[in-house]
This record gives sequence, C-alpha cells and structure tokens, in this order.
Amino acid sequence: MTPEYRSGESSRRNERGRERNRSGERKFSATAPGERTRRADPARLVAFEVLRAVAADDAYANLVLPTSIRKHRLGRQDAGFATELAYGALRGQGTYDAILSLCVDRPLAQLDPAVLDALRLGVHQLMAMRVPPHAALDQTVGLARAVIGAGPSSLINAVLRKVSRKSFAEWLDMLTEGVEDPVRVSSLRHSHPEWIVRTMRQSLVNHGRSVVEIDDLLAADNAAPVVNLVALPGIGELDGALEAGARAGELVADSALFAAGDVGRLESVRSGRIRVQDAGSQLVARALAAVEVDHPPEDGEEWLDLCAGPGGKSALLAAIAAQRGYRLVANEPAEHRAALVRQALAAVDPAVWSVRVGDGRSIGESYPGGFDRILVDAPCTGLGALRRRPEARWRRQPSDLAELGPLQRALLAEALETVRPGGVVAYVTCSPHPAETTAVVQDSLRDRDGYVLLDAGQVLDGVSKSGSLHAGHESTAQLWPHVHGTDAMFLALIRRAT
Repeated sequence: MTPEYRSGESSRRNERGRERNRSGERKFSATAPGERTRRADPARLVAFEVLRAVAADDAYANLVLPTSIRKHRLGRQDAGFATELAYGALRGQGTYDAILSLCVDRPLAQLDPAVLDALRLGVHQLMAMRVPPHAALDQTVGLARAVIGAGPSSLINAVLRKVSRKSFAEWLDMLTEGVEDPVRVSSLRHSHPEWIVRTMRQSLVNHGRSVVEIDDLLAADNAAPVVNLVALPGIGELDGALEAGARAGELVADSALFAAGDVGRLESVRSGRIRVQDAGSQLVARALAAVEVDHPPEDGEEWLDLCAGPGGKSALLAAIAAQRGYRLVANEPAEHRAALVRQALAAVDPAVWSVRVGDGRSIGESYPGGFDRILVDAPCTGLGALRRRPEARWRRQPSDLAELGPLQRALLAEALETVRPGGVVAYVTCSPHPAETTAVVQDSLRDRDGYVLLDAGQVLDGVSKSGSLHAGHESTAQLWPHVHGTDAMFLALIRRAT
C-alpha cells in the first residue's frame, strides 16, 4: 500500500499572530514554490540520498536506504514514505525520463545529475503517490534548494508544473501514441529497458506461457514486494511474527508474509531463527531436499550448496539436514560473502554444517567422495528479482549474459561430476532467461551420459502448500511474479544414474 502523503507543511501566523488559511486546506499557486520552502523534508532527503548513491557511487538501494533512514532518524511512517519514493522513482526511471524529456528544453544528459534525480522524485510523487501537486512541487523545490542550491529551483518548478498538467495515464497515452512496436510500448508503459522486455517475452514462450502475459509480468516487477519470512525447520517458530501482524504464507510451509513495518524488530529475525527469504527461494531449496535419492549412504547424506553466499538457502537446507541427521557444506569463493554465510547458518547446530572458501569449479578436488545433493544457485543476471532490486534493470546489459554463461556451465559441470551415483543436482537461477536456464541445462547434458532430468514441476508441487503451482514445462520449472507472487526462480533437477 502506498504510504500516506506528507506535504511537509506547518501552520503559519502573520505578523499579528493570526493563523492563515484556517478555513480549509492550505493551497499554493504553482508560480514560485522555491520562494516558500528552503529546507529538505527528511523523508524526501533520504530518498534523494538513495538515488544519488545509486547514480554516483554505483550503490545498491537496499543497502543505502536503511543506513540513511537511521541517520535521519525517521519514524515508521516517514520511513515507509521514503522507501516508496526512492524505490518507486528508481523503478519508474525509464518512463519518468521519457516524460521529463518532453518537459525540459534540453537533453536530459545535459542536466546536472542531482537535478535530474530531484526531478525524478518530483515526477514519482505527481504520477504515482497520494501527494497533492502543490506539495510535490513545493517540497521538491525545497529539497533542491537545501541540498543542491538555489540556482535550479526555477527550472525544477517549471518542469514539474508541466508534468502536473497531465495525469499519468494521459502521459502514457501521449508517449505511446503512434508507436507500433509492442516492445517499445511495453517498455514505455512499464519502465523496463527494451532488451529486458524482449527477454521476458522470449522467456515466457520458452517456459510454455503466452506472450500476452508480458504486461502482467512487467507490472508485477513494478509492484512493491511483500517481505517473505521462513521459520527454519526445527529451530524457529512463526508465532511472534504472526502476533506482530504477519500472515501465514500460502505457498510454502513455515512461511509468512510480513507487511507491518520493520521486520528487524522481531527478535526471532534478529536471532536468525526466522529469516527473510522469498517464497521462490524456499520452494527450490525444499524441492532439492524432497527429491528421492537412490541408494543413500548408511552413515547419512552429505549435501553441498556450491554457490552459498549470502546464505539464505544454505540456512534452510542446513536446518532440514539437521532434522535428518545429515550434513551440509556451504561453498563461497569470496571471504566477505563467506562471513555472511556463517552468520546465516549461526542458528543451526554447528556440528551439521561447514563453510568452505574457494572456487566452486574445483570443489571435487577437495571432496573426492562427492555429495548426495548439490544446489547450484548459479550467479546470474537477477532478472527474476527486478521488483526487489529497483536499480538492477538499468544496470544490467545484454553482454552480461555472455559473460555469465561460461561460469554457469562450468559450475553445473563440476556439480554433475561431483554428485554421487543416485544423487541429485538442483540447478537454480533467479532469472527466466533461456540463455541462463534451459540452454545451460541442455548444453551440460548433451554430451554427458548417465544423467536424468527429473520432473521439477512435479517436485515443486509436492513441496508447495497449494499442491498445484503449474510451474513445470518440459521437465524444468519456472516460477513467476505475476503468477506465483515469487521471484522468477528457475529449477532443474538432475539425477546421476547408479
């Protein structure tokens, strides 16, 4: 739900001490709001700092935002406003820039980047939030005067006045009038780069769905995601989260959806017994744990998370392994991410798990005995999690696919060689792109005998509370934001013959 607007206004009294505008809502003419407000509203300042850090420092919004909220000591309502403003402006950047290009008398590239970010915040308030136009103009100009300088105030005022003369629907109709290319239309209406729109159209068809779903998929990318929680089996309980306003998840056991504010205030989350984890990630981890292994060893199974950082799936797998008396190795090549994995696993009995720091492409040398279950949560473009990473759609490029492909194939090849006879490998990506999903699996199995592609959709149905996700297609499975309410997680399950 969009937070209530904050105008940043306070009552004023004239020189005789009489309060002005007592009879109704205070309204401004839209002539010179920069002359009235010369301070930055803290919530809007936080959003501005996030956009500046993303643009200037290549920062991640989800890491910058909490720090900025704490620095400015925002309360719950203001923090919600800042979050919606920052994330919404980042998601809508493509469409908002298209609107701004019709209202600015020069190419946007010639604007000071800080001024452009301020304009994007103003446009998002005007187009997509319950902020009255006079407040959006006044507060955006005040923000600019406080943190950029007085010079741009007239420009910002004039541009936002032009933007405010049309509704968002009217702007979209104007932008797409006469445009015949459906990819371009979807790009403008849903603020995605055209190459991603083409990718998603191709991905839908590749996974057995209709291309007519593209607008629903892109709209789901733009919806603010609800926080998903998972109680580690045998370790955590959801009672406290449910009492705090969470509701039980509909897709996965031991899961909940939390939309009641800062999840970090829950003691069970701080202790690690309950973790924030998308339901799609929970499903694919549980699918690997549920699939049958032929001829398991008498002394218990050995599991491997080959690409473990930051550790969410490792924690869930380790908790399940602990219940069965099995063991998990979590591998992560980067030491700083390995530290995150250890932190994620801290709530699980340390006798059950260990963390290896090293290149996953050579892990077989360190564990010649192999593993019974291996999760390959391969590095990918993350196109399936655009709703959670609002800046990612503008950073990723088609060339990223070519760079990641060899790594994905090498990791899956190592897993297939390392898994024991009768064991299972789960190949997982948070991307629906065929180049990162089915093509990788097909290439890896083409010249390799003795491996069987299992029905991943059927296994997912078995671990889902609904029992019928309809995610399977030609033995692999693909989850979707617009269908399942999850990130677009891909799953392939491969068994090595005995």
